Amino acid sequence: MMNRYKVVSTRALAPSVTEMEVEAPRVARKVQAGQFVIVRVDDEGERIPLTVAGNNPDRGTITLIIQAVGYTTKQMAALEVGESLADVLGPLGMPTEVKCHGRVVCVAGGVGIALIYPEVRAFAEAGNEIISILGARSKDLLFLVEEIRGCSSELHIATDDGSLGRHGLVTDVLRGLLEGGEKYHYCIAIGPLPMMKATSQLTKEFGLPTLVSLDPIMVDGTGMCGGCRVTVGGEVKFACVDGPDFDGHLVDFDELAQRKRAYVAEERCLLDQQAEALTAAREDDDGGDSD
Repeated sequence: MMNRYKVVSTRALAPSVTEMEVEAPRVARKVQAGQFVIVRVDDEGERIPLTVAGNNPDRGTITLIIQAVGYTTKQMAALEVGESLADVLGPLGMPTEVKCHGRVVCVAGGVGIALIYPEVRAFAEAGNEIISILGARSKDLLFLVEEIRGCSSELHIATDDGSLGRHGLVTDVLRGLLEGGEKYHYCIAIGPLPMMKATSQLTKEFGLPTLVSLDPIMVDGTGMCGGCRVTVGGEVKFACVDGPDFDGHLVDFDELAQRKRAYVAEERCLLDQQAEALTAAREDDDGGDSD
């Protein structure tokens, strides 16, 4: 019988963002900051990569953050405590190289906030001074703020609508810090591709080494399918085995963005089919009640 990975707890972090604790004892014992797993919701399901946002070896659990935007992520976010995932494969990818650089700026946007949290924690434990910058469209889409604040000497927030912190982008805050004369030694940026691209362009102006975590299309997680290939410094790399961390100053973000759009039409079609199925189910229930 196939091993099942039970959902131990879930909690909503923000609209469409769910934190899920899953039993995966072997992964929990070995996973390090920056690594990911590939999961399937059921035996017929799509394989999706998810960064491990936390682990508890004593409980034998890992924490995953799901942003419910596609067919499979919506299906996964709907799981309840006691239900199970069909597969949790990992840990995969290269762990983040954690060492003491000095003053480290950690920049995150959207669901990248969840993914940068283990990095913030690991770099703080390594003796770095952490300056964190978190961004979202509005304050209700921010999460893990207090957890990240607890690992940081400074915490800055930017929202697109100005509902909390600075009215603007994380790069606006970052530019202000870099132009303020303080010395920074390293930058970590995780979030939407446009944000990581803009952050990397900015830090390159100031000669600040920058690490980004990439999430290209991925199938097997072993480098065999080639779906996750990215161009870094003019060379082809595979994010699942060479990454997911890369030098942000060397990544071809435009090529990566184009590749990530390859299956947008198919994803939209699946979502439409899902919506039609839900509508039909509601109509059947309404019909049953009226009888």
